[in-house]
Amino acid sequence: METDAESVSRALLDAVPLAMRAIRAEMRRRRGADLPVPAFRALLFLQRNTGAPLKAVADHLGLTCPTVSKMVQGLVARGLVERPDSKTDRRRVALRLTAKGNTLVDKVRGETADALAEKIATLPAADRTRLAAALQTLDIIFRPRPPDDAGAQR
Repeated sequence: METDAESVSRALLDAVPLAMRAIRAEMRRRRGADLPVPAFRALLFLQRNTGAPLKAVADHLGLTCPTVSKMVQGLVARGLVERPDSKTDRRRVALRLTAKGNTLVDKVRGETADALAEKIATLPAADRTRLAAALQTLDIIFRPRPPDDAGAQR
């Protein structure tokens, strides 16, 4: 197995889409047929980005603001998302999940994690240990970091 950075990056490009395909398939199976995939993806985004504006959701989904606005209206009507008006700027809307929305996302994520755990459980313990370490390393590499404020204080 090649371990130079270029070989590892190519292996990552091959492995991650396969893992994401399995994760998406499990989530689709559990989200409910009455909730379209883009709407569920919006819920996932809002759980990680509470208070996000409509434009951020639209950018994440690769859709237009009017399309996402209509989608969000449906999610609000279903009691999954809150769209409170800003007290300072009525054009600014900070979207967030309701308790019902959070419960739905948590349920789907939990069931998906359980399904993935069944696959992972088939690995020998040593492989699970290596996988856990690799995932921890990926988290370190790719997790967004807050901007460095040290330079701003000088």
